[in-house]
Amino acid sequence: MLKKNVPLPLYYQIEEYLKQKIEEEEFEIGKMIPSERELSERFEVSRMTVRQAVTNLVNAGVLYREKGKGTYVAEKKLEQPLKGLTSFTEDMKQRGMSSSSQLLAFDVIAAPRDIREKLDLEEEEKVYCIQRIRIAEDKPMAIETTFMPHELLPNLTEDIVHGSIYQYVEHDLGMAISQARQIIEARAADEEEAEHLNISPHSPVLHIERKSFLAPSVPFEVVKSTYRADRYKFITDIDR
Repeated sequence: MLKKNVPLPLYYQIEEYLKQKIEEEEFEIGKMIPSERELSERFEVSRMTVRQAVTNLVNAGVLYREKGKGTYVAEKKLEQPLKGLTSFTEDMKQRGMSSSSQLLAFDVIAAPRDIREKLDLEEEEKVYCIQRIRIAEDKPMAIETTFMPHELLPNLTEDIVHGSIYQYVEHDLGMAISQARQIIEARAADEEEAEHLNISPHSPVLHIERKSFLAPSVPFEVVKSTYRADRYKFITDIDR
């Protein structure tokens, strides 16, 4: 029962109850939670109070709604620390998760102006344009477009990019990847991204642009990635 004589809002107490039941696996991933009517009767509160609690958890990605059906427990978000430079394949391997890629494009093109400037290329130089859907545990997590200088990696093939480009660069070519700079912003998915990621158009996504360097300071890739915001969250430790 809710504690109505304490300063904690009733909707917050309902949120904590639902999160506890999910943590204890009484409410299982992919399963429907009790309806608003059932919860309002159980806690003897208005449906508006219950709706606020449920909506807050939907907005936080803990639950999701299916129109005309009900509210379900969402899969836990993957936590991605904002430190250490790893590829998607390496990241999933560290988590003990299977990973794969669906290759959408593998082309050699004239470098777009913004990419040419970021990679310090001359106007006539070519780049690889590689677009992949990044998949973990058979579910799409991100759509990723990578630009790399063709002259730097002249023997790159489709077979290589089906795996880990970082492993090829470091282990096969003996180059050292030293550092990267990332910019992260939230926005809404466009129709193409939504289709590839199996989400609704205009769903929230995390857009990340990364520029990576070979030692000592040679830019070798620009990666533009769009991650499902309902499956990913980024964390960082900050010292004062």
